[in-house]
Amino acid sequence: MSSRERVLGRVRRALADVTPEEGPYEEAVPREYLREHGERTVEQTVELLAENLADYRALVYRSSASELPSLIGRLLAERNAGPVVVPPGLDEGWLAAADVTRVADRAESTPPDLDRAGSVVTACAVAIAETGTIVLDGSPDQGRRRISLVPDHHICVVRVPDQVVSSVPQALERLDPARPLTWISGPSATSDIELDRVEGVHGPRTLEVILLG
Repeated sequence: MSSRERVLGRVRRALADVTPEEGPYEEAVPREYLREHGERTVEQTVELLAENLADYRALVYRSSASELPSLIGRLLAERNAGPVVVPPGLDEGWLAAADVTRVADRAESTPPDLDRAGSVVTACAVAIAETGTIVLDGSPDQGRRRISLVPDHHICVVRVPDQVVSSVPQALERLDPARPLTWISGPSATSDIELDRVEGVHGPRTLEVILLG
């Protein structure tokens, strides 16, 4: 008998006297938690997102559509990080003012290929104000999960207010659980037992978020 069979056997024995639940799974457990904490206007929700992103040490910028190409070009130039990974569905106009070598997001790209790129520019699926979190779902303008994890610098564009929600429950309603979701709250960071913070261990050392709109 394998370890898996042993574990499943114990689970079955533990549930032997449990009456089968006939109702839908969604109704089996009451979910009475708040959908959001407090009432906010759209502008206040966007401001809360910016504050919480900054609290997680992300760098936050605001931009209009006409200013976006020059802002992205400036941020990439200041980073001077070399080639930039670009998802296949990213709006080409966003990089119109950037004098950079572009690296396509391809299935055959290897980790060393991505490691040679210093930056990545993506859109996002949704941004959560209460937690300061941006979520990528692998859509064409966001690319594969790995391109947001290997390069050391990530520029993410959030369309406001359309892609901004107050809370996690509201975000989950917009997301497809079958897609490869990446939840990002600030740059990658970890701490050792002495609480010394180290950034860039599991993902980008620098996260720059542009609130577009």
